[in-house]
Amino acid sequence: MGDPGGIGPEVTAKAVSRVARAFPRVDFLLFGEDWIINSVRRRLPANCHIKNMSAIKQSQFKPGRISSAHGKAAWLYLKQAVVALKDAEIQALVTAPVCKEAIVPFDRKFVGHTEFLADAAGIDHVGMLFVARKMRTIIVTRHVPLKNVPRLITQDLVYQTIMLTAKGLKEQFKIRQPRIAVCGLNPHAGENGLLGREDREVIVPAIQAARRRRVKAEGPFAADTLFVAHNAAAYDCIVAMYHDQGLIPIKTLYFNELVNMTIGLPYVRTSPAHGTAFDIAGKNQADPSSMAEAIRLAARLV
Repeated sequence: MGDPGGIGPEVTAKAVSRVARAFPRVDFLLFGEDWIINSVRRRLPANCHIKNMSAIKQSQFKPGRISSAHGKAAWLYLKQAVVALKDAEIQALVTAPVCKEAIVPFDRKFVGHTEFLADAAGIDHVGMLFVARKMRTIIVTRHVPLKNVPRLITQDLVYQTIMLTAKGLKEQFKIRQPRIAVCGLNPHAGENGLLGREDREVIVPAIQAARRRRVKAEGPFAADTLFVAHNAAAYDCIVAMYHDQGLIPIKTLYFNELVNMTIGLPYVRTSPAHGTAFDIAGKNQADPSSMAEAIRLAARLV
């Protein structure tokens, strides 16, 4: 259920109540505190159960605040869920938002769910794939300062991201021959070197290498027009070079239904594409739509 002090408990309880009845043959297991979940939604569907963690005391519970007690609880929920995955107690994981600032005191390497889960699975390369209706986008670099992006964009990383995308679309979305569009790094994809050389010297060779492996990858395209509906509709996924390049357009178009999915893991992992929203936590104002879509997607893919 994510950070207890954020909107995680609210969107989790509301979303699973909305979704679970549509999947009567799927069992849903909530990792968190029963007394917090019950304060939001007392009656959960029969196929939804709470694994009470007792990770936070009621005296420590302060909705709407960044708290080390909340952070430790969220970290323990996540660790226990990973144990359940390894023990085959569960087959898919849907994570509610956490606050990195509150978790770092207990895990100094923690930079997000994606990296934590990859490390726990012993996997070097995973991807953040964002899914909404028929539009999908993946980012080559994730949570890094913008000034560091150009040096992090290497031919190998772009190539690996394209190949990981193709594999994920084939295996999990059952798309036989995925069509993948690749963004340029610079404005207008560098204009043949006039606005930067990375597009021509790094991204083009990566695309060519993927095509030699019979992957239908095209580009690099100017990112400012690629997400326009009639352009994006021609592809099964768009590969963006950095966080905001990919997420600003897709969140603008589909914020309330957008799902963040980690591809490359040995199991399905999804999450809503929003944060803890401390400003509305505990006020019964959170929209559970993105969390509901994350649960639906996980249930369909298992």
